[in-house]
Amino acid sequence: MQIKRFGFLAFLLAFSFSWAANASNQHGDEHGHHEEQGEKSIKEQIAEVKEHHLKDSHSFHLWGDHANGTSVEFPLPVILWDEGELHFFMSSAFHHSENQTVESKGSYFRLYHSKIYKTDAEGTIHYDEEHHATNAKPIDFSITKTVFSTILVGLLLLWLFGSVAKKYRKDPVPRGIAKFMEPLVILVRDDIAKPNIGEKDYKRFMPYLLTVFFFIWMANMIGQTPLGINITGNIAVTLGLALITFFITQFSGRKDYWAHIFWMPGVPYVMRIVLMPIEILGMFVKPFSLMIRLYANILAGHVVIMSIIGLIFIFSAWGAKGAFFGLTFFLSIIELLVAFLQAYIFTMLSALYFGSAVEVHDEHH
Repeated sequence: MQIKRFGFLAFLLAFSFSWAANASNQHGDEHGHHEEQGEKSIKEQIAEVKEHHLKDSHSFHLWGDHANGTSVEFPLPVILWDEGELHFFMSSAFHHSENQTVESKGSYFRLYHSKIYKTDAEGTIHYDEEHHATNAKPIDFSITKTVFSTILVGLLLLWLFGSVAKKYRKDPVPRGIAKFMEPLVILVRDDIAKPNIGEKDYKRFMPYLLTVFFFIWMANMIGQTPLGINITGNIAVTLGLALITFFITQFSGRKDYWAHIFWMPGVPYVMRIVLMPIEILGMFVKPFSLMIRLYANILAGHVVIMSIIGLIFIFSAWGAKGAFFGLTFFLSIIELLVAFLQAYIFTMLSALYFGSAVEVHDEHH
């Protein structure tokens, strides 16, 4: 039953965060325009590739260059809501027209700096004094790269633990993939849930703790691939995870939890008034720290590795190239450890917050 609940939560978690990630799409690539003229320097090309890897977009860029028409991409669905009408088409449609516009139900849309704007048939973009686009934007429900990857992780977890659950129903002895998964489940149960929540209450939090642990770990591992998938390096995803932990903590809070926030027992009345706003602030600092810790660590790792890879192409000496290649390989191995460690830390802190919410304090405290 726990495995079933875990799988269901994994899918819902992935599906929910995917839409939040879409809302934070700030990709600054050049998919939507070709205003820049001339050949780009190697440093500019490296910066563009690095940005493409780190940011979200409406398609997976596989290889090639947009400027010379050799780009090969995996298109994703574009879903827009504009003036009471739903528009649906593939992102590849933007690149099939000379001015990168798509006509749908009498309206024209253009992908510009990875944001979709409403425009005219010529794809005109209007700017303000600071050169920011002022065209109206439809409500964007598109399946972007982050959205697609997040749902894929959720479906993968659902399939993985569904198959493990079937094997356990047939044979309680772990076999195949279950041999690999069982120690990790026991790790979450015995090293995270029980010590931080307690024997009495830990079971009801296990589905979420398992879900968030495996979701973050698998998302981090997929982020090590060269496809430009950076799920947990998207602050909207980490915000969604942190908010779920926050709401579970607050809704699970017992009388003692709220008493220690609003009217701390055993403390002089004057100090209670002083400590109350600090404790209330602490309620919101905890999920904020969860969000920033995961986001910053994963993003920093990607930035460092991509920067060092870029140095391989900048330096002409073969000795320098070899040194940077070796450093890249070493840091990539370290990133595999960081991928697991960040999942462990997020789950550990979530369990710690749950434990503080359900803890029953001594009446004489």
